Amino acid sequence: MSTENPGWRAIRPIVASLTVLLLLFVTACAQIPRSGPVGKSTDESAGNPDAPVFFPAGPLEGASPESILEGFFSAGSGYESDYAVARQFLTQASAVSWKPDQKTLVFRSARVVKTAVENVYNYELDLSYTVDADGVATPLPEGTKENIPATLTQVDGEWRVSAIPDGTAIPEENFRIIYGAYPIYFYDHSFTYAVPDMRWFIKKKTVKAMTSALLAGPAPYLRGAVVSAFPSGMRLARESVPVVSGAAQVDLTAKELRESSPEDRLRMQTQLALTFRGQPDVINVELRADQDLVRVEDNGSVLPPIRDVNVPARQIAVNGNELVRYENNRVSPLPDMQSVSGLGPRSPAESPVSQTAAFLNGGRTTLYSILPGQPARALTTRSTLTHPSFGRSDWVWTAGPGANGSSEVVAFRPVNVAEGGAVPTVTLAPSWLAGRNVKEFRLSREGVRALVISEQNGKTRVQITGIVRNADGTPRDLTAPITLVNSKEADQGVWVNETTVAVMKTAVNANDAVAPELLSLTSSPPQQLAPWPGLTAISAGNGADEIFGQSPEGIFQRLGNGWSPQLKGPVDPSFPG
Repeated sequence: MSTENPGWRAIRPIVASLTVLLLLFVTACAQIPRSGPVGKSTDESAGNPDAPVFFPAGPLEGASPESILEGFFSAGSGYESDYAVARQFLTQASAVSWKPDQKTLVFRSARVVKTAVENVYNYELDLSYTVDADGVATPLPEGTKENIPATLTQVDGEWRVSAIPDGTAIPEENFRIIYGAYPIYFYDHSFTYAVPDMRWFIKKKTVKAMTSALLAGPAPYLRGAVVSAFPSGMRLARESVPVVSGAAQVDLTAKELRESSPEDRLRMQTQLALTFRGQPDVINVELRADQDLVRVEDNGSVLPPIRDVNVPARQIAVNGNELVRYENNRVSPLPDMQSVSGLGPRSPAESPVSQTAAFLNGGRTTLYSILPGQPARALTTRSTLTHPSFGRSDWVWTAGPGANGSSEVVAFRPVNVAEGGAVPTVTLAPSWLAGRNVKEFRLSREGVRALVISEQNGKTRVQITGIVRNADGTPRDLTAPITLVNSKEADQGVWVNETTVAVMKTAVNANDAVAPELLSLTSSPPQQLAPWPGLTAISAGNGADEIFGQSPEGIFQRLGNGWSPQLKGPVDPSFPG
């Protein structure tokens, strides 16, 4: 006898007459259907009401264990009514205990494999990435396999899943339709800058998911590098965040909210408003304690944080063996700087907040800093050093082998140090860089994160780490990083905006065509830029339209799907930072 829900049997013809995704079940080793028509949900929830929704089919009478298991995972794309269709494939006990929101496995391909144990099967996946309960995505290299064990049993003559791990598995094509990548925002330690933390949420249910993720804290790679206005332990007082007449009503645990200062409440509201800024139905944010509206006052003591920090339009470069300013396709002297021609300057960098500059010598073995009116000062000498990079607090960073040959990241703060005085210095040797050769280390525009490109055994890895600081702003540690997906080897890169970097492999010969690529913290596929022969350097201003490349033929700016020639003469241009 079938245990299919009678209500579902009654409405199936109606659902089928709409835009319905019918997934056909095939044999155990065949791949399940991975795409199909989608419809518009009319359910009211806080998020994008026009987001597409999949309507998968329920279990068929007499279906084999393999088909039931395939049908269950196919139904994981149908999140409506708390995955009601997927629960039809489970026994009653499993339907109650199964928690679909604990994890999402996004796969390239899948198949059912019978094990040696009776009625136990593996759902074998080639994973693209995993997404945890708070929307944190972890990209995985192609060929990453995972087996999900499942036990099936017969209920009234029909096979049902009696044991299955929590979570869902979704084909990558369906996932990118149902889910979207969204930033939730935290603060730097001074509450001056807003720092994005990219997460994946169901498009139709973003507001509550964003709020829960914000209260749970930053992603692992940002822990210790950012702060939240929400104290640890604060939670939602009810499991929803309704949006009423454009106001997102965030009902928080009363004790923590009422004990917070007016400044903290304003920062909480601002943090939520930044996070919800892309949500079409949200106009403003209300803080509530046990559903009572809590007054949030702005007395002018708290400034709104700066989001997506812009860099000045100018670049620093080397021309005629001197540091120069390169702007509007023109070269001018760097104000009040003494000559450095005897040092053979290369790879210059300029502070975004002061007139401090830094550069490497011709052999890229010594890092120098220079301030107006002072001679250049040698900061460190190593067998090789990466392009210097400045943060917002005037620390200049580089990386190179230490005394024992292992990779070290070093930071110096030469500003406000008298000539001949000791420069504050920090040396960091995180364990995740052990055995790797650092090719690039570039601070993000707000100074909280860093792009790290490292190499081991001829293979490069592009990663983003967070910078942990002491209370006075002195760097103290680097967090365990996230790894970005890149399709080509890379040995240099720059930030393009708050969530995108551009990377490339330096040309060895003048005729080598180099195609830089844009990598996003959203875990989306790399975007290839147009190739250009002999590219040896890259810089980026504010956005993908302000990307510059350098070759033996001069400087070029990205223009549409190509490159536009600029000035010939200056080399190694770099925007402040």
